[in-house]
Amino acid sequence: MLEKLRQLVAQTSLQLSEQQLQQLVQYVQLLDKWNSAYNLTSVRDPMEMLVKHIMDSLAVAPFVKGQRIIDVGTGPGLPGIPLAICFPQKQFTLLDSLGKRIRFLNQVKLQLGLQNVTPLQSRVEDHQPAQGYDQVLSRAFASLSDMIGWCAHLPADHGQFLAMKGAQVAEEIAALPDFVKVVANETLQVPELTGQRFLVIVEKIPG
Repeated sequence: MLEKLRQLVAQTSLQLSEQQLQQLVQYVQLLDKWNSAYNLTSVRDPMEMLVKHIMDSLAVAPFVKGQRIIDVGTGPGLPGIPLAICFPQKQFTLLDSLGKRIRFLNQVKLQLGLQNVTPLQSRVEDHQPAQGYDQVLSRAFASLSDMIGWCAHLPADHGQFLAMKGAQVAEEIAALPDFVKVVANETLQVPELTGQRFLVIVEKIPG
């Protein structure tokens, strides 16, 4: 599995150390192990997880900026865990309302030694951070309008919303509220993935 991951990463601009590659493989192994009892993902094959979960999550790495990032509706830690491995200097809060997912993420944090990860069981609207986040990240979480509506209180003044999408979302973009603007709509490159991936980056309009 490590060799396969190495080949996939080589098709991107990512520079990952041997330790980071091993942590990503460990994460997939834990996901596979816990999946039968906890039903964390519909993807059952670990080799498929490398593409559909790890590489898919890492596709947004070039757009991750700032120090404090929250992954809302993280599920089993996607894209938060792969990105936290990729960026050990940044702090990641992984938010999900389901206890079983947070238990899994605490185990991942412990076994992989991820000091920069904070799993948090909460509904998005109930999480009131003392300090705003630089980026609010979601993968297949909700429509853009719902994401902005539920998470409007989470970013700092110059913070961004990063929404990972599996299809073009022109209608969702058109329905966005007036207090935000789309600053980028990127096509993501995911090695060996069938199907397209997009990233919509949204900012609050100051004022």
